[in-house]
Amino acid sequence: MSLDKAIFKPVKTKRTFEEVSSKIKALIFDGTLKSGDKLPSESELAKQFNVGRQTVREALRILELSGFIMVKKGFGGGTIIKDTIFKKITNLIQDAFQMEKISVEEFTIARLTIEKAILNIAIDNADNQDIKALKDNINKANELIAKKEVAIDLHFEFHSLLAAASKNSAFVIVEGAINAMHRILRSRTPPDFKVSKTAVQDHEKILDALINKKRARAISLIEEHILKLKNVYY
Repeated sequence: MSLDKAIFKPVKTKRTFEEVSSKIKALIFDGTLKSGDKLPSESELAKQFNVGRQTVREALRILELSGFIMVKKGFGGGTIIKDTIFKKITNLIQDAFQMEKISVEEFTIARLTIEKAILNIAIDNADNQDIKALKDNINKANELIAKKEVAIDLHFEFHSLLAAASKNSAFVIVEGAINAMHRILRSRTPPDFKVSKTAVQDHEKILDALINKKRARAISLIEEHILKLKNVYY
């Protein structure tokens, strides 16, 4: 959707692009600007904010780097409201991990704490659709295992589905970050069919405990599962 009417008010200080970017972010947060909306041109924004075009350009650059907007080049392009924040965060996490700011031990402790909490809540909140999605995931993984193929992407998806089953958006975001770090660890070692097969078996047991609301068993199983994988990375 393109925005023709003036919704941006002049900033009260000339100092800046921070204020301009903050005002645009505020409109995104309150829902005035939605994903897919196209912002006015730089000159029109400068006019509405009563600032110079360079100030607007710098504000947009910050918003783009922060993941709030996307700039499309060429015919029909422009500045589009687009949420790429999680992708930006994930990239930062990956960079930190690769610079060895996060050890395998630290990652494992964090993952254990977070995923046990996710599973604990998912046991209470998972609905039939969540259960079906988790079963489908395991079935697809077993199909690959039957062909003697690894099912790494499906293993990651299983944990993402558990987070979704918690019905807590914060857990979905945090689990995405955990998966990003986990992928880096997995990339350090060649694909292992035995590890992949064991992971599917673990997931089956975890899902069974979740369905039957055997909380203590489910938590114990996911802890055992995560600690098994920790040993693969050393």
